[in-house]
Parts: sequence; C-alpha cells; structure tokens
Amino acid sequence: MGEDFVKDSKKFGFGCMRLPMQGENIDFEECNRMVDAFMEAGFTYFDTAKGYLGGLSEVAVRECVVKRYPRESFTITDKLTMNFFNQESDIRKVFEEQLETCGVSYFDYYLMHAQGKVNYDKYKKCRAYEVAQELKAEGKIRHVGLSFHDSAEYLDMILTEHPEVELVQIQLNYVDYDDPGVQSRKCLEVCEKHNKPVVVMEPVKGGSLVNLPPAADAILKDLNSGSDAIKSSNAGKFSNAGLAIRFAASCKQVFMVLSGMSSLEQMQDNIDTMKDFQPLNAAEYAAIEKVCEIFKAQNLIPCTACRYCTDGCPKKILIPDLFADMNAKKQYQDWNSDYYYNQVHTQGHGKASDCIKCGKCEKTCPQHLEIRKLLEKVSEVFEK
Repeated sequence: MGEDFVKDSKKFGFGCMRLPMQGENIDFEECNRMVDAFMEAGFTYFDTAKGYLGGLSEVAVRECVVKRYPRESFTITDKLTMNFFNQESDIRKVFEEQLETCGVSYFDYYLMHAQGKVNYDKYKKCRAYEVAQELKAEGKIRHVGLSFHDSAEYLDMILTEHPEVELVQIQLNYVDYDDPGVQSRKCLEVCEKHNKPVVVMEPVKGGSLVNLPPAADAILKDLNSGSDAIKSSNAGKFSNAGLAIRFAASCKQVFMVLSGMSSLEQMQDNIDTMKDFQPLNAAEYAAIEKVCEIFKAQNLIPCTACRYCTDGCPKKILIPDLFADMNAKKQYQDWNSDYYYNQVHTQGHGKASDCIKCGKCEKTCPQHLEIRKLLEKVSEVFEK
C-alpha cells in the first residue's frame, strides 16, 4: 500500500459523524476524553466532512484534536460534498473554508464524497478531481481519494477514468458483504484489481450489528462462552461491535476501519478490540454466517441512520427513526415501537403518511433505498 500510509498503520479510525451531543451541540468534554483515549492507544486517523452534524463535526476536530495535539501526531480526512459546490470556482472556496474550520493548513486525505451515478457527472463537469490534484501539488492535500456508494461496475469505471486516486472508502460489514445492492465484496474486489487501499465505513451498520435480534445475539454469546460446540480462541474477549469491526479489518486490501462513536464507553470497547488486532478465526466466521441468515429472514430495512435524507425533507420526517421503529416492530412485536413512533419520532415532525413523494431523500440515500415506498409501509403499520 506504499510507505506513505505507514503513519496510519493501525487499522482503527475515529469516524466523526456520530459524536457525543448535548442537545444540538457537541459535548466537548466527552469528545476530549474520547480523543485522548484514542490517541493514547496509538491511533491517529480522524474522518470528518463539512456536512456531518450540520457542520459541527469539523469544529469538533479543530477543538478536540487540532488545538490539543501536535499536527504531525494525527491525520485528518475531509471530503468534498456535492451539496456545497455548483461550479469549479466554488471548490477552492469550500476547501479553504474546510481548512479554516478544522484549523489546519493541509489535509492528509481528501475524498470526493459519496461517488456514484447520482453525482459523478457533476464532479466531472466541475473538474473536481483535477482541482484536488492541483491542491495536492500545492501541498494542501497529501492524498486524494473517494468515498463510494454504488455498484462495483460503476466503481471500476471511476477508477479506470481516475487512476490517480490513491484510496477508496466503501461501506463494508458482514451483513452487506454479499448484499446485491451494496455489493461490498464486489467493490472490495474492484479496489484490489486497481491496487487501491480501502477505508471501511459502516462496519457496524449504523449500530445494527450491536443490538442484534435475540436469536442472533444468542449465537454470539455462545461464541464467546464456547458453548454449543462453538469455541473461539478469543472467547469472551470481543463485543458484538468488536466482532463486526474485526470482520471488516480482516478483509484483504483494508487499510483502515472507521467507527462512529458517541461515548467514551464505545471508544474504549473499540480500542480493546483493535489495539492488538487479531483477524477472525474459523469459528467466528461460522457464527457470523448464522447471524447473517437470521438477518435475511427478518427482512429488515437496511438503513444505517446516516441521516443524509432528513436535511432536505420538506415535511421534516425523521426517516431513519421511523425505519428503526419499523425494524423494532418486526423484531420484537411489542408496544415500545408504537410508543416511539407516535410519542417521540413524529412529535414536531412529519409522520410517514405526510410524505409528498418529492424523492429528495432517495437521491441522497447511500443505501439506494426506495424510501417513498418504505414510508407507505411504515404508515400502514403505525397509522391504522
């Protein structure tokens, strides 16, 4: 993968899209504690973007990392997001604003954000890839890459057109690995074909692989206890989240696995998992395969709660929360999901039936979900 990537040789990165919050503001004290634990354990990689947390993610990186640690002791990845430019001349302005917000003079990694059919033509028209290379030549970017949400075939096309791209960020977790929509395995194979290091996002699928369905959770408990003839050499050591992160880190070509964390407890669990990284063994792969079979049988909505869909919704529908209510209803069949739907997630916000079918949400959804049709189903379940 090249000597330039040795600095970030540890495979665990701090994804700054899900940070600790106090209301609508960052909980800086908790974030500082998380950063300190991360850095003290020898990890260095921070991932942010202008649109994360309404712009607060970059601020948190500045306040909790840049102002408190020497610049050479960490690396920052930032991204060029479609919503913030309309023409080539906008890109430099956006980039300089990002440098200023983060409080740095350069980014270690700068990615063309969420590339796919929905936006790649805009990046081409505005010469975004070329501008990024110019900024690299000026010393303001160390490495140029892209993050990706589309088919493996489309990724192959982009990397063929832009062989100068140095790394690729893809969604990869054990549930999505062979999913025909996400195509994690196939995208990984394309990256291997083009010899591109891979950064993994959503290794825990937005938390879905932490709070597992009861039957799936029981399988991993058996794995850790060594019962039912499932004996792992790492028995009892790794949490559900830890196992998911190790799955991603065990994949060939993977250079970094990001985890979005919102508490020191989550940070410590991930540090315990990755400080002495061990690839998965045969017993763990077998347990994961059984968990995947349970997920497939439940037919859950594969939403990762990235919340890209909520920003532009004219009816202010909390789409990921309503999908979470729907999934909880399928899994547990109790009153709790009805309560959250009616008393929490639709108070001051739109109900599923309020959707006007404008389609803005579907254009920004990295999972390519048919959100409008799914909201109809949610309405049928909760608004009888």
